[in-house]
Amino acid sequence: MKQLEEKILADGRVLSEAVLKVDSFLNHQIDPNLMKAIGEEFASRFKAAGVTKILTIESSGIAPAVMAGLSLGVPVVFARKRKSLTLTDGLYTAPIHSFTKNETNDISVSHDFLAEGDVVMIIDDFLANGQAALGLLDIVEQAGAECAGIGIVIEKGFQPGGKLLRDKGIRVETLANIKRMEPGHVEFYGEVPN
Repeated sequence: MKQLEEKILADGRVLSEAVLKVDSFLNHQIDPNLMKAIGEEFASRFKAAGVTKILTIESSGIAPAVMAGLSLGVPVVFARKRKSLTLTDGLYTAPIHSFTKNETNDISVSHDFLAEGDVVMIIDDFLANGQAALGLLDIVEQAGAECAGIGIVIEKGFQPGGKLLRDKGIRVETLANIKRMEPGHVEFYGEVPN
């Protein structure tokens, strides 16, 4: 998606060969026009899949997921990372490890919002090692739902997550796939690597 790649080049900041900061438009401040375009692109790619729910994880996946849900006319469910006084019983849970934050958290979704018969599209902001995606897939499986595929805003194609998911036969749709990055430079793949 050219618009997203251009935004990454213009406003993203590469902090190291593994860390890209996109807080000016995706995960702290949100560019609503870009999120609308991202949501429409995901909706276009998955429109024939019969999606009934979109699943993401708090918090950076929510904006693109909501825009895709708006375009598809389906509800968006987000997995919570933190415990809540109102979310205690009847939960699907899965552990995920964040390499960026160097911590493991249990994510949770209420049984009320995912069920057998749902066709779920997962959306996340980044794909690097694949741990968040695997945790969300685990929740979809616990619910007895079907996964239509995973929409990723930015994939770090040089890290193993994308290959891990694709090798499992999971459909992964990436909007911007980074081949290599270093401070001051980002290089994208023309096509998704296999």
